[in-house]
This record gives sequence, structure tokens and C-alpha cells, in this order.
Amino acid sequence: MGFRCGIVGLPNVGKSTLFNALTETQAAQAANYPFCTIEPNVGQVAVPDPRLDKLAGIAKSAKIIPTQLAFVDIAGLVRGASKGEGLGNQFLGNIREVDAIVHVLRCFENDDIQHVENRIDPIADAEVVETELLLSDLESLERRVPNLVKRGQQGDKESKIAAAVLGQALELLRDGKPARLTQPKDEEEARLFAQAQLITAKPVLYVCNVNEEDAANGNEQSQRVFDKAKAENANAVVVSAAIESELVAMDMDERLMFLSEMGLQETGLARVIRAGYDLLHLLTFFTVGPKEARAWTVEKGSKAPQAAGAIHSDFERGFIRAETIAYDDYVALGGEAGARDAGKLRQEGKEYEVKDGDVLHFKFNV
Repeated sequence: MGFRCGIVGLPNVGKSTLFNALTETQAAQAANYPFCTIEPNVGQVAVPDPRLDKLAGIAKSAKIIPTQLAFVDIAGLVRGASKGEGLGNQFLGNIREVDAIVHVLRCFENDDIQHVENRIDPIADAEVVETELLLSDLESLERRVPNLVKRGQQGDKESKIAAAVLGQALELLRDGKPARLTQPKDEEEARLFAQAQLITAKPVLYVCNVNEEDAANGNEQSQRVFDKAKAENANAVVVSAAIESELVAMDMDERLMFLSEMGLQETGLARVIRAGYDLLHLLTFFTVGPKEARAWTVEKGSKAPQAAGAIHSDFERGFIRAETIAYDDYVALGGEAGARDAGKLRQEGKEYEVKDGDVLHFKFNV
């Protein structure tokens, strides 16, 4: 199961620098001119989770395999993208394919780095991108909704349902609001709304890119972004892409010393990754044994067979039961044997909803 976060923003806000640091590669060429990223670059990033190391230590696992997210570095957008300006059509096509949007906003001054609109204003930058995404969705729904209404009036039940929920989204867009504020009334409306693949329906994380001296506490510009995020019921984090680029070249001891000197408890990238994980409403479960300790990703609300399917489709198809130990119990009781002896190893069936941190062992028969 792949989960993809698309990194977007105006040109020269630090998208490619952030992407390079995230993936610890130079796959995206960071350069001081617009459109240096033309094709989207994709990097798989391990999700930091100290629980995995703890479990591996208890089980004496030979290998540790974290769960991962995919980050996609998408070409910079400019005003008029919804009408094909700059790399607009390509941008909109690429962003439609991701599950969530990581919106990088420039919250730093630097005369050596050109801004595409010759000003530093992260709120205005955000509005440029958001307006183009709104216009793209608006154009799409203004074509589709009348056709759905017509087919619904002719007796097509699914079209009638789709017309209702997408009509609600269309009204929001006409009011300048994102489609993610749409409220489907039941599962069928939710399914048809998701099928529409509206860009502004995707969850958004704002990343405030600041100078090194503001990495610990942010600045006035980043505070404006946090206020905006709060008003939208969205999330925001502060990162210094410059610091993250320096950290890539350091070993672990050097990183810890450098972070301490900067007044930081952890890397900004760790915050971005975790926030992206939360943005997609994901949880982690573990499989643990002497060969490997491994973290797996499923959406919150997933049942045990779906979690089994994240490992292999055969596990889901032939699911019998899941032997389940809560993380805290596994740690407190020294592993599987201790949990079993204490009666903390549970047998769960097909209706069990997986909890974050569960240590699972699946029984199946194909």
C-alpha cells in the first residue's frame, strides 16, 4: 500500500532542498531559478518510530525495517497555472495523483535567492497556489455537475447521488473554499466524492521554511502561517531546509550535537514525516521476531484482514485470526512469551479494528 505526499509551492521556496534532505539524495536538482524541477521526483522516506527499535531489542531481531512514506517533489506553480501558465498543466496532473499536499512556504529573507513575485509573504504565496487549485477544481465541476444532474433526472441513481455531493463541493468552490470542507452524508456519497479526485479535497500540511536562527521557535511569518492553519483546521510545522541539508552529511553523533547547539530536540524532517503520516490518517502496527522487526502502515479504522493484506494479499484472502499484543504490554512483559503467560496475547477475528502500536501475528490458510 503506497501513500504519497506531494511537495508543492511557488518556485524557489525550498521545495527541492527539502525533498533532497528528506530522501537524503540529490535526486532533485536544487537550483536558484524557477522550474529547476521539471519532472516529479519520488523518494521513499522511513517514518521515525522509536517503538520499532525497542521491540527489535526485546526480540533480538536481526533486521529492523521501518514503514515508509513516499514524497513527490512537484514542479513549481505560478499564477495562471489553472490556465496552463508555466508548467501548470503538468503541475495539476502530478498533484492530482498524490494523497496529501505538503505546501512549502518561504518564511525567510535572502536577497541572493530570487522570489518569483519579488516579495516575501507566505500567506500571499499560499493564496496563489490555493487559487489555482480552486480554479482547476471549479472548472472541472462546472463541466461535470450539470451532466450528472441531467443523468440523475433520467433515472441514474448513482449520478443523482454524485450530483448532490459534488454540487455541494461546487458551491464551496464558488465561495472560494476548498472542496475538503464538503460533508458527504453517507458512505456512498463519500465514495463518489473520493472518486472525483478533486485537488482541493486533499489534506494539506503547511511547511514554514525559515532561516537557521529561526528553526527552534519560528518567526513572525511562520506564526502567520500557523494562524492560517488553525483557522482552516489544518496543520503546520517549522523547518529550516538549510539546516536539514547540512544534517544529511553528518553522522548520528554529529547530528545530535548540531541539533542541541541549535536548540532543537529533533530534525525538522522528523516532524514533517510524522505530520504527513498523521495527515493521511495512518497508523502503525508491528510484526516482530528473531529474523526481523518490521513496521507496517494502514489507514485508521482498518480491520485485521486489511492489516494482513498490507503484508501480502494471501494473508487477507485466507485470514483466520490475528494474535495481538498491545505495544505497552509487549514491552512491559518482555516480549511475546511474557505477554502470553500474562494473558495479554489476544486472539482477534475479522471484525477487530487494528490499534496503533499493535504487535500482530496473522494466522491464515490459502
